Amino acid sequence: MGLSVRQYADHRGVSHVAVLKAIKSGRIRKEADGTIDPKKADSDWDRNTDPAQQRTAEVATPTPRPVPRVATSETELVTGNPSVPNYHTSRAIREAYNARLIRLDYEERQGKLLKAEDVERDAFEMARRVRDRLMNIPHRMAAVLASESDSQTIERQLDQELRIALEELSR
Repeated sequence: MGLSVRQYADHRGVSHVAVLKAIKSGRIRKEADGTIDPKKADSDWDRNTDPAQQRTAEVATPTPRPVPRVATSETELVTGNPSVPNYHTSRAIREAYNARLIRLDYEERQGKLLKAEDVERDAFEMARRVRDRLMNIPHRMAAVLASESDSQTIERQLDQELRIALEELSR
């Protein structure tokens, strides 16, 4: 058997206006006949109401009600467990996520983290410069080495040219 808005307000220890606001905001629901099922409404009220928004001076503390089981970890939420987290669990997850974001932002500003796009772009540009320098050596050395017949001289000149190219890249 359901209760009227005023009866439920008395049951809950709040004003009827608070109950009407809870219905309007969707924190609790009326039954099809317009009454309120106290068991369902108490459960919904506890799960959907932010304790920080309650006026404790005006509200009598209701007797604690068992809270239905909800996801207890982020992993359980991600895996698609159909249970909907209560307000406290949702807020804890949100706060942990925000703390991680703030930490990442701080570490990036301290220079401990780099953006992946910047690292990829710089690595690509460095690899391209190395490739270009090394690929230009045969064109520069072809005429010089063609006139040489001593293998030690050829090796020394190639070694010197490779060192020059790599030293230029290290600057």
